[in-house]
Amino acid sequence: MVFEFGNNVFLPRFYLIKKIKIYTMKKYVITVNGNKYEVEVEEVGSVVTKAAPAPAPAPKAAPAPASAPKAAKVESSGVSKPVTAPMPGNIINIVVKPGDVVKKGQTLLVFEAMKMENDLASPSEGKVVGINVSKGSIVAAGDVLLTLE
Repeated sequence: MVFEFGNNVFLPRFYLIKKIKIYTMKKYVITVNGNKYEVEVEEVGSVVTKAAPAPAPAPKAAPAPASAPKAAKVESSGVSKPVTAPMPGNIINIVVKPGDVVKKGQTLLVFEAMKMENDLASPSEGKVVGINVSKGSIVAAGDVLLTLE
């Protein structure tokens, strides 16, 4: 049995990997000021992936020897990395202070945006060099809140 799809041929035990964009139309009835309107909306960007059966796993290589554990202290690289506000909001609490050593994912400060409290996590390990905001500050998206080194 052979299946044909455009220029592609599918055999029963083999599958072609291909991304196909699917465009679907959805109908809605919208009421505006008492007037009803029937609207069709095209949904764009849905992607369906057809995958081939997984090949047999390759033989595993021997594991690498264990390396010495990392030092807990983060050494200064001399490169400052600004941490910016992801969205506009109000600073509620600053958890760290200058000189603190932080790990990736550690909470640096708490800000309120869109009526929700959000924790701002450290994007990388480093040392807090400077804090550019104070509790109660109003910040815009992209403002530099603090600097890591």
